[in-house]
Amino acid sequence: MKSLFLRDIKLAFRSGGGFGLTLAFFLIVILFVPLGVGADNAILARIAPGILWIGAILSCLLSLDRIFQLDFEDGTLEALATSPLPLESIAASKAAAHWITTGLPLTIIAPLLAYLLQLPYAGYFWLISSLLIGTPALSFIGTFAAAVTVGVKRGGLLLSLLVLPLYIPTLIFGAQTVIRATISLNPMPALLLTVGISLFSIALMPFACALALKVNLK
Repeated sequence: MKSLFLRDIKLAFRSGGGFGLTLAFFLIVILFVPLGVGADNAILARIAPGILWIGAILSCLLSLDRIFQLDFEDGTLEALATSPLPLESIAASKAAAHWITTGLPLTIIAPLLAYLLQLPYAGYFWLISSLLIGTPALSFIGTFAAAVTVGVKRGGLLLSLLVLPLYIPTLIFGAQTVIRATISLNPMPALLLTVGISLFSIALMPFACALALKVNLK
């Protein structure tokens, strides 16, 4: 499992700009917001938490189809399925690797982009905390969607339609954590709900992924 985890991380950095593309897309989304809504600092500060979370979710979407599709096409996934390693462990390893190469970098770069959106200083700690806690849910839920659509030709649109509704609770509570902090309300209830979503996703999604892979690899 450790070898598979490290292999997926190396492939993410080496293959076709997947890692850099995610960060570049996140940057572009944030830079386009002032162009679309204007440079009013009060407006930017008010919408910054939601825009940062939406940008993180859309950036995660870009790399979801790579989680299983490349291994499916070259036969590696079938070989893994017949190995002693359980499918649940394979799914968990790939989801963790996706978070390391997508969710974690987005969390690190988010404060710099928050500055461009005039996010109040009271929200920076909670922005980092909510992304650090919430992005694992994005990776594990996205891995499940990738397992469901593996083998489907041009399944990128189907994957997006499947996964975006599942991301809504994480988006709501993650953004609310930051919003409540910036308006001097207690952000902990929203953050704790984000923690619950991530823990639920980490516990359940590997088993759901295993069932989806078994169906698609028959």
